[in-house]
Amino acid sequence: MDHLWNPWRYKYVTSGEKPPGCVFCHILKGNDDKASYIVLRAQHNFVVLNLYPYTSGHLLIVPYIHESSLAALDDPTTTEMMSLVKRSQRILEGSYKPDGFNIGLNLGSSAGASVAEHVHMHVVPRWNGDSNFVSVIGETRMLPEGLDSSFNRLEKLFQEK
Repeated sequence: MDHLWNPWRYKYVTSGEKPPGCVFCHILKGNDDKASYIVLRAQHNFVVLNLYPYTSGHLLIVPYIHESSLAALDDPTTTEMMSLVKRSQRILEGSYKPDGFNIGLNLGSSAGASVAEHVHMHVVPRWNGDSNFVSVIGETRMLPEGLDSSFNRLEKLFQEK
């Protein structure tokens, strides 16, 4: 039998409680973008690796303003958000060569948002066959690349563009 190790998810999947406060606001208060996996700080939003990714390269575009509603964000923030989504897609296409993408928002916990209090957009690279029995039946994700490697790969690409 093969064993799949995904140790960074253990605390997340076994904890019934969320840490106090907003995870995105907490990340922004830190001074170490590498430790927080922030690959880019733009004018109105930042781009960060998802700590609990569906696939390697799973990025989040997050506004600096703490808001739960997309409709409540101002136009400069949402315009930049979409621009960063497009930029993220181009960078991931060049670096990871995925077969497709899932790009979107989950607004509210009933819609699947695990951080419902702070709007964020997902950019998830996908490959043919990445939804195999392990993900579907075993509720386990197989990630070929750790977060540190993903950060090192993507951060320099975001700085070049």
